[in-house]
Amino acid sequence: MISEPSRHCTVELQALPSRIGQVRRIISAQLRYWHLDPLIDQAALGVTELLTNVHRHAQPDKSCTVDIELLLDRLTVSVHDHDPRLPTVNEADSFATSGRGLALIAAVSESWGVRPIGSAGKAVWFTLPAATGASTLPPLAVYGSMTDGPFGAVTITPDDIVAVPARSAVVG
Repeated sequence: MISEPSRHCTVELQALPSRIGQVRRIISAQLRYWHLDPLIDQAALGVTELLTNVHRHAQPDKSCTVDIELLLDRLTVSVHDHDPRLPTVNEADSFATSGRGLALIAAVSESWGVRPIGSAGKAVWFTLPAATGASTLPPLAVYGSMTDGPFGAVTITPDDIVAVPARSAVVG
């Protein structure tokens, strides 16, 4: 079975205001490298909200891990902290200056949730659809029966085909 390899990036940090912008830039650069430019704004907004929640609410410390993973047509962004308390979604007052982070993540993502990790804390995650051509490589020139392409016409007979072992590589 041939399957597309997953792509994965992990960043460990202290969720301090000065570090949140750095992580946003790291996520943006990684998504550009994976040709996922259309997802940069949503992913950066979501990771900013999750890291802000760690900074404001996590106990006993502010250390956390940000993971982004592209698997098939889905980008998953998760933030794991050491606080086992699960977040609560509150309806924010229209004049409130905070309390909208998870609602914002729900609005910009395909799905989101929380995964308890026992006494090791929790992971809050969200997914974004990457079907924007993201999981494909840059386009290649295609030549068919109507065009010869950059090379002259070539004829292949069954005698020209040699059996070779299949090889694969994981990229990413």
